[in-house]
Amino acid sequence: FAAGLAAEGKIPICAIYSTFLQRAYDQIIHDVALPNLHVIFAVDRAGLVGEDGPTHHGAFDVSYLRAVPNLLIMAPKDGAELRDMLLTAVRHDGPAAIRYPRETVRDQACPIADPRSIPIGSAETLASPDGARIALLACGPTAYIAVEAAAKLREPAAVINLRYLKPLDEQVLAGIQAPYVVTLEENTVIGGVYSAVCEFYARRGIAKKILSVALPDRFITHGARRILLEQCGLTPDTIAARIEAFVSQ
Repeated sequence: FAAGLAAEGKIPICAIYSTFLQRAYDQIIHDVALPNLHVIFAVDRAGLVGEDGPTHHGAFDVSYLRAVPNLLIMAPKDGAELRDMLLTAVRHDGPAAIRYPRETVRDQACPIADPRSIPIGSAETLASPDGARIALLACGPTAYIAVEAAAKLREPAAVINLRYLKPLDEQVLAGIQAPYVVTLEENTVIGGVYSAVCEFYARRGIAKKILSVALPDRFITHGARRILLEQCGLTPDTIAARIEAFVSQ
């Protein structure tokens, strides 16, 4: 239906849970991406959803959407960035997906006026200390978790909010001088941001030591989101401890 609207010149916004979008994979590819139609997927419940259980966790959307040609993939860190990404998707001439979690936004008082477009494929540097040996690459709400984890490290670390998962900001990635790179994502460890970053450095022949902080390769049970984040190692304390162990090897 959204593809039909787009074919007639409309700009449909298809709001759908990440887990339900899996069932429409063939339609995403053949009906939207192949003809390069201007359909916007608002991918709700991306990441851990809590008590809704293993059938509803949005653990796979980055992995299955990355493989689709023509598709723009974005992940906002907060409400203001979600607003800006929606405007960007409306102005973009082609299909786009914006993934966001079942979570209270950090910036509840963010203004709703004057949204701005975000340049396609551009990351945002949140921290860039001189001489940092560690760079944290985060997306979506893990950007705030990355900032908190970096503050707990015994040495300074750069923090980058990727914003775009496809295309990645290759200029920023190529410019990272830190030998240790850590990717943070609420997506399965297979095929997501970690895979995309590894693929980039492999193509460029750039040697990095890369640590993945992501959802494990198993189905996650039901439970409060806070507890599940702890169990999956996606809390600032756990992440900081893993990074310290990683760089000391």
